[in-house]
Amino acid sequence: MDDPHLEKGQSGLVQAALFGECPACGARTLFDGWVRFAPRCRACGHDFASYNVGDGPAAFLILVIGAIVCALALVLQVQASPPFWVHILLWVPITSALVLLSLRVSKAAMLIHEARAEVREGRIADHDEKDER
Repeated sequence: MDDPHLEKGQSGLVQAALFGECPACGARTLFDGWVRFAPRCRACGHDFASYNVGDGPAAFLILVIGAIVCALALVLQVQASPPFWVHILLWVPITSALVLLSLRVSKAAMLIHEARAEVREGRIADHDEKDER
């Protein structure tokens, strides 16, 4: 399946997100830290600060991973009935690791998708534009 926003030579969304590729040039310069975006691409100067990824990826991951971990914890409880401390020692690190590991990829995917789809801030149309419709 072809992505209509994909230019020739660019990686697909998943690969670009996994490797933190710049949506403009493909260089692996998207991140400045583990989950912090660089202000701009060090290769081509593309401005990453103009995109508003927000907290959407984090909230989505917490809900999805939280549901999966809760289901697994319930299955473990029903099957093995371990003491409470086993749940704490098992699920807290697993949940934290899953969210942190997937947060980088999901934030990158959101920014790259916004760049390729040329998403911009919404604006209220001028009176002239309304009259033309």
